[in-house]
Amino acid sequence: MITWDQFIYFAIAAVLLWAVGAWAAWKGNTKLAYSTTGVGLVVFFSFIVLMWISLERPPLRTMGETRLWYSFFLPFAGILVYSRWKYKWILTFSTILALVFICVNLLKPEIHSKALMPALQSPWFAPHVIVYMFCYAVLGAATVMAIYLLFFKKKAITNEELEITDNLVYVGLAFMTVGMLFGALWAKEAWGHYWSWDPKETWAAITWFAYLIYIHYRRLPNCNQRLALWCLVVAFVLLQMCWWGINYLPSAQATSVHTYST
Repeated sequence: MITWDQFIYFAIAAVLLWAVGAWAAWKGNTKLAYSTTGVGLVVFFSFIVLMWISLERPPLRTMGETRLWYSFFLPFAGILVYSRWKYKWILTFSTILALVFICVNLLKPEIHSKALMPALQSPWFAPHVIVYMFCYAVLGAATVMAIYLLFFKKKAITNEELEITDNLVYVGLAFMTVGMLFGALWAKEAWGHYWSWDPKETWAAITWFAYLIYIHYRRLPNCNQRLALWCLVVAFVLLQMCWWGINYLPSAQATSVHTYST
């Protein structure tokens, strides 16, 4: 039976494969980039599946378990972006970010037990969290693109580059919307109401509106490109607050129905 102690072996194998894929992308070897990144994803996802079987529940309850999914979806989003737009650096950034979250999990694994409170036993729980983790990864890729354009791009920002960022936000916001709908159905089944404006839900709404503002601002004829990119960075900061930042708010700890990780 798999345990959390074996995570390091899967993680090392996956990160090495992703690193080879990132190197291959820089060298223009697309076949090697696809194959090694794909195998790395299979290796990492194998651990998630084995943990699912071992825990007899989806590994989605604790922050450590959600970081596990996020570490998987980052290279997954990276290879999608690479396959569509052939940006050589995206696999490097996605690998580095995934490595950061993997290291956090290794240093702070948290408790991965079979216990699952009644509210999390809903069939809507797993799709809600999985869709959100994929959404976070795609929006993370959009933020990486925005930071690249703001701080590292030497030449003028092109419309094609902004369209890439826009498309990532479109996809991310679409999945966020689906995730919110799944969450509302889950809340109705678990607590008897679709939405209660508790701290987690309030920050989810703030984040959703932040990305919606970005999309609408980008469609203005006189849109300031750099201001739009800064809006995207701010939106991602709000997303981090929604994901884990609220755990440190006294109001969330006292009243939120989403404080179920203990």
